[in-house]
Amino acid sequence: MSSPDAPVTVLIADDDPVTRSGLSTLLGAQPGLTVVGQAADGIEVVEQVGRLRPDVVLMDVRMPRRNGIEATRELLADRAGSADPPKVVVITTFENDDYVTAALSAGASGFVLKRRPVPQIAEAVRVAAAGEAILFPAALRRMVAARPLNSAEALPRAALTGREEEVLRLMATGSSNPEIAESLAVSLETVKTHVGNVLTKLGAQNRTHAVVIAYESGLVVPGLQGA
Repeated sequence: MSSPDAPVTVLIADDDPVTRSGLSTLLGAQPGLTVVGQAADGIEVVEQVGRLRPDVVLMDVRMPRRNGIEATRELLADRAGSADPPKVVVITTFENDDYVTAALSAGASGFVLKRRPVPQIAEAVRVAAAGEAILFPAALRRMVAARPLNSAEALPRAALTGREEEVLRLMATGSSNPEIAESLAVSLETVKTHVGNVLTKLGAQNRTHAVVIAYESGLVVPGLQGA
């Protein structure tokens, strides 16, 4: 993985060669990003990640042989290994796609629409690499409201303190740690502790996954949270 001052390394996974080539060229020209490889399906993704160790995989989910959901699960299952797995950002045409919701439940850090301008896709990759915030929370709220997730996960309310539930609700608005600290009038270190506790107690892969669980459980209601 990259050092703090190094460019974010990206692997692009898409079964359309034109899309792969275009994204590689355009993202490679963005500040702070280096495209290190391409993959045409989920099997190639896992192979390339093992060889190239990118910081972020920009993952299409509808791919042959092994789809992006299965590839995401396999990549994140490598957490027990010696190297940290990459962050996964789903790139999709339709934000309410069942494949996208499944990828988020599998631990993807967020998603971005293919029709977004390249600088916005690049920023989504940078944000995911930093692990600082959920991506496009308003779109996530609309997606969950339109197509509820069907996982068996439920929020163990008794396991979260009142302050941890407050933090989780603010995470669902896309608030960063500094923004949560300001909102709750607590220190940044305190927020980091609360966020870590929330992820641990929910068994969540990342902030996005924690918010998905909160939506599924009814603790956070789509459309009622802030933008």
